[in-house]
Amino acid sequence: MKSPQLVAFALAALSGVIEAQYEKSPDMFRAGRYESGEVHMELMARKKATWDRQIASGAMNSTQYKSHPVAAAAGPVKCIDGTAKVVPGDRLNTFKCKNIDFYDFVSHADLGSNRGEGSSSWGWTAPNGREFVVIAQEDGAAFAEITSAGKLVYLGRLPQSKGAAVSIWREIRGYKNYMVIGSEASKHGVQIFDMTKLLNIDPAKPVTFATTDVTALWNGLPAGSTHNIVINEEKEYAVAVGAQPRSSTCKSGLIFIDLKDPKNPKTLGCASGDGYVHDAQCLVYRGPDTRYVGRDICYGYNEDTLTIYDVTNKNTTTIISRTSYTGASYTHQGWVTNPQWQEFLVMDDEYDEYDGRGPAASGYPITYFWDIRSLSAPKQTGYYKSSAYGIDHNQFVVDGKWAYQSNYGTGLRVLDVSSLSADPTGKAVKEVAFFDVYPEDDNTAKGGVLDFVGTWSHYPFFKSGFVLVNTIERGAFVVKRTDI
Repeated sequence: MKSPQLVAFALAALSGVIEAQYEKSPDMFRAGRYESGEVHMELMARKKATWDRQIASGAMNSTQYKSHPVAAAAGPVKCIDGTAKVVPGDRLNTFKCKNIDFYDFVSHADLGSNRGEGSSSWGWTAPNGREFVVIAQEDGAAFAEITSAGKLVYLGRLPQSKGAAVSIWREIRGYKNYMVIGSEASKHGVQIFDMTKLLNIDPAKPVTFATTDVTALWNGLPAGSTHNIVINEEKEYAVAVGAQPRSSTCKSGLIFIDLKDPKNPKTLGCASGDGYVHDAQCLVYRGPDTRYVGRDICYGYNEDTLTIYDVTNKNTTTIISRTSYTGASYTHQGWVTNPQWQEFLVMDDEYDEYDGRGPAASGYPITYFWDIRSLSAPKQTGYYKSSAYGIDHNQFVVDGKWAYQSNYGTGLRVLDVSSLSADPTGKAVKEVAFFDVYPEDDNTAKGGVLDFVGTWSHYPFFKSGFVLVNTIERGAFVVKRTDI
């Protein structure tokens, strides 16, 4: 949320018009803290404090987490009576679960990392159906294949860009047969890597690629860093969001990268009108708001607002609406339930549980539901409150029905959100599956902790049904639902 003076200044500089009014907060002091970046810096500092504590305790030393034996021919470890006993009798290898079986686990160390500290992840399906994943770590990205038996086979890695520091904040998204990789580390730039390089690698001889083996390295960022990467594959572009500093020309907003020729990415322009963007989803609009059918729309998650942009013209973007909500603490990420008919989206706020605000005041993760049938007047219509104590982080919707969520210490959670079109309040939404990857907090008073531990990300879009779950401390899991 922006102060009126700064909003006016930004909008005056923007070659577009506001088509809907911003829902203003009475707490102008709090608004100024978002505008200055203070809230974001506070959140990052809290995370860093957690991870430094984990390093000091040894929890980040991934060599202690033993990879599942490759020769485990017995198949998956089934979720029986609410637990998957990967190592029988070992509390730290017994995972609470529902309708999800364990298939494999490989530590960050065995995924080639000297430092671990996992973050983002993404996947790619080759033309012949083979399924590959990219697993972000502090010192680069690991490549692996998920076999038809659900085994995670390490193939190699791509280090961070030459001259860039290590950083746990490394985000990855797929574009056709490429992976687009950004980092919060200054001087990193955006790496574009061709996944077909993995097709003929012998797993017995994993390859550490040189930083020069990328298809391209795009250096159009103000300081070489970006918080996140967004892809619109249909329109053949990427977006770098949250690129510091906030005082730059693009104000850490949406920075567009032309990917029509991945070997020669080009700057297309930027959207600075609402300042810092933490994450976004950019889609060709298909939905009931006839004013925007066929337009290029970005749904921005902008710290304390859902901000919707028309970015059809990358140099003269328009803010359609910006809307806050009760309990807004740090608007983090979200996903449209059906990209082919955009009526609803799900959203998480990363700081509301920790901050004790709104419906998350009790510390149980809240999934917010939005009616976006009018892009100029979106409505936050309801929410789902998890029964697992913890913090939510990233989520994606599969088949217009299943919201897969990486919720830090509470693990991978799956909601059935198919009822939203009939009941936008979300009262009929229910959790149908979960796999808790962080048993370290199982014996706490509330069965969980309000802390930035456990899973950062997952990739749920494979046709096989296998889901990769990347964790901060341990490494990567492969799991699969049993209820579909």
